[in-house]
Amino acid sequence: MPKKSLCGEYGRCLVEMGEKYPELVALEADLKESTQSIQFQQAFPQRHIEVGVAEQNMVGIAAGLALGGKLPVTHSFACFTSMRACEHIRTTVAYPRLNVKFVATHAGISAGSAGTTHHAIEDIAIMRSIPNMTVLAPGDAREIRQSIEAALNHQGPVYIRLATGDVEDVYGDSENFSIGRATELRKGSDVTIITTGTMMHAGVMAADKLKKDYGIEARVLQMASIKPIDRQAIIKAALDTGYIITIEEHNVLGGLGGAVSEIVAETGKAKVRRIGIKDRFSGTGSAAWIRQEEGLTIDEIINQTRAFLGKDEK
Repeated sequence: MPKKSLCGEYGRCLVEMGEKYPELVALEADLKESTQSIQFQQAFPQRHIEVGVAEQNMVGIAAGLALGGKLPVTHSFACFTSMRACEHIRTTVAYPRLNVKFVATHAGISAGSAGTTHHAIEDIAIMRSIPNMTVLAPGDAREIRQSIEAALNHQGPVYIRLATGDVEDVYGDSENFSIGRATELRKGSDVTIITTGTMMHAGVMAADKLKKDYGIEARVLQMASIKPIDRQAIIKAALDTGYIITIEEHNVLGGLGGAVSEIVAETGKAKVRRIGIKDRFSGTGSAAWIRQEEGLTIDEIINQTRAFLGKDEK
């Protein structure tokens, strides 16, 4: 299956949404080529606002537009949106529950060689801790399109976490995203692998290989909706399989693994292993190299799963 540019697909999606929602206004913090809001600017120049390197101001402008009945969508890198503008998002948008959507690209370590300043390994933890905030992390082009429209139809602030790079579609014709629901990509009763964002591709590939090579049946849940999270799917997985592995391109503290662990701890019915960034700043290099260093590869997921189940070779 051919790979698709996630930001490119997002840009095309935004143009389609602009045609469907005439009240939609895009705001940009001097990164339009990278975030691909440039496609919207070209299609709707009067509805695209370039604020420059001023993310905090951008949030304030978006809040005013929302109060005026518009549907503002802000754009910047995830590291800048979630941290540089955090207080403004919390107080100006989330507190009054304004209808602003924050599209945060280059999430996780997908900015690669741009270095630690441009990596976003804390953003899920920050955003899901803010009351009234919905947090989404789609993982392929189809899921991005579905999640963007869901976000636009949702009343209230939404943080949409997007990685950059080219990714194969995992979603098939039968998969559908909805806020607050997990998407079951593989069935299984031995262990549950819960993914978010682009890690769903590695999770599915690992599950397929676990079944083929080791006879291990792994259920795969894509948790693109991190807040609200699908508590029922997590509790069912805990009861059905007894073992849950979370995979995320984020610090193992406070992100998907933390959210799942909180729920499982209340049931006491499963063990949880978190695979992600090991509470450290990653090195500088290509995104693929960093994932290798951090153990976010198909082979490492397989090894971790087998060890977790006590079925690794001694």
